[in-house]
Amino acid sequence: MGGGAREGEEVAKGMDRRRRREVLEEVVAGGCCEGSRVREGDLKPMDAEQLRENAHKMVDFIADYYKNIENFPVLSQVQPGYLRKLLPDSAPNRPESLQDVLDDVQAKIFPGVTHWQSPDYFAYYPSNSSIAGFLGEMLSAGINMVGFSWITSPAATELEMIVLDWLAKLLKLPDYFFSTGQGGGVIQGTASEAVLVVLLAARDKVLRRVGKDAIGKLVVYASDQTHSALQKACQIGGIHPENCRLLKTDSSTDYALSPELLNEAISHDVAVGLIPFFLCATVGTTSSTAVDPLLALGKITKSNGMWFHVDAAYAGSACICPEFRHYIDGIEEADSFNMNAHKWFLTNFDCSVLWVKDRNALIQSLLNKSRVSKKQTFVPRNTYHSASEANMVVDYKDWQIPLGRRFRSLKLWMVLRLYGLENLQCYLRNHIQLAKHFEELVSQDSRFKVVAPRKFSLVCFCVLPPCDKEDCANKLNRDLLDAVNSTGKLFISHTVLSGKYTLRFAVGAPLTEERHVNEAWKVLQDKASALLQSL
Repeated sequence: MGGGAREGEEVAKGMDRRRRREVLEEVVAGGCCEGSRVREGDLKPMDAEQLRENAHKMVDFIADYYKNIENFPVLSQVQPGYLRKLLPDSAPNRPESLQDVLDDVQAKIFPGVTHWQSPDYFAYYPSNSSIAGFLGEMLSAGINMVGFSWITSPAATELEMIVLDWLAKLLKLPDYFFSTGQGGGVIQGTASEAVLVVLLAARDKVLRRVGKDAIGKLVVYASDQTHSALQKACQIGGIHPENCRLLKTDSSTDYALSPELLNEAISHDVAVGLIPFFLCATVGTTSSTAVDPLLALGKITKSNGMWFHVDAAYAGSACICPEFRHYIDGIEEADSFNMNAHKWFLTNFDCSVLWVKDRNALIQSLLNKSRVSKKQTFVPRNTYHSASEANMVVDYKDWQIPLGRRFRSLKLWMVLRLYGLENLQCYLRNHIQLAKHFEELVSQDSRFKVVAPRKFSLVCFCVLPPCDKEDCANKLNRDLLDAVNSTGKLFISHTVLSGKYTLRFAVGAPLTEERHVNEAWKVLQDKASALLQSL
């Protein structure tokens, strides 16, 4: 019984036994006690007209936020712990109005928000929001189903299969990645989850062949530009840290993984009795959008019986444009392929799309196997149904780590339908053109240098120190990053390439226009001038 029930006991003291029992029953059933009834106008758990009224207010609030988003500092300027000083130390006893909450969002929450949808946001990679994505998210929240198996909401499972087949068609993926073949697509929360589940599938597949005791001999390969999510997946999957090979890259290959280096590493490991089993290649690395040579790498993995995963979390979106599709040439060699629709495909977070060549490999690893002992049933039978047991349907709970899952395909479906292929291609091309424009601005200023080739909408660059002070280059660029971000006028991030501190300018916010790129460049130039003069 909760706090309300304890209060009910106090109210009931002194009453006759029958009345006391009635009050306590009301407390348990309705969560309120005598003297604390639901008042006229209080928000009900669900009511169509109250939802309509308050949702209108919320939509107006969000629309005003987007209308005025350029007025906020892009990077939050608060100090750690700021919010605890502004909010009460306990929840309210009585309901507050939505307007009071929204006033607090405006005054207390927004100062602590880094505005990822700002047109002046150029850090990390984008996390797109859109009208279509927002509407899909709203509808999903309204339906609020938990679609872990087909029977829990057949439309959720079947729409996901159909929409991911649509997207696979736009990317011209091999037939076996379609739901009509041996594989299929599934929406994960993030690329980190995607690489984890396929690594587990690959691990279990090889261990069924060589025996569970060989897990200490399994080796994973990737470039040193691969996202750190792979290392976390290895840690969770029980792969020994010393068996995670992050092969060195440099500017000679534009920071792409060298097939020769991979071959050499695999040959060495096989010679000492280890078992190569998994390669993660990247199309559009986090640091510099390097593209690993899929075709050559795929041939190596195939000849060594390895699982080949391709992470195109950021750049995969661009491959719906014919002129960028060549970056995933060789995908026919892959066992799995992942892209984040929530990065650069106008689909609100979270929506990470994973395709697998063989769905059974994934299911065999992640299926909740019903193991019954004399004392306990480990898996509830109510998660199964006749269609599942007859293998007539897909149960996505067996394609992911959690049991429960949201109706995420709705928003991707709405994005594809409300924008269409042509508009999505124009959207991506516009960002790439804006990045090209920024790259040209950098190239025209002799004080700056483009550090890595631009392939998509990311420009890696640095400010150059005077010739006699080259040892301070890293500090100079770090100081420039801090100076620019502290203005609140824009937000950029950094990486390290060949030991050099490098600035990243990633175009991808839905509201970004050429004027925002020009204004950002002006701030960078002004702050660089001040720093160079102080040397």
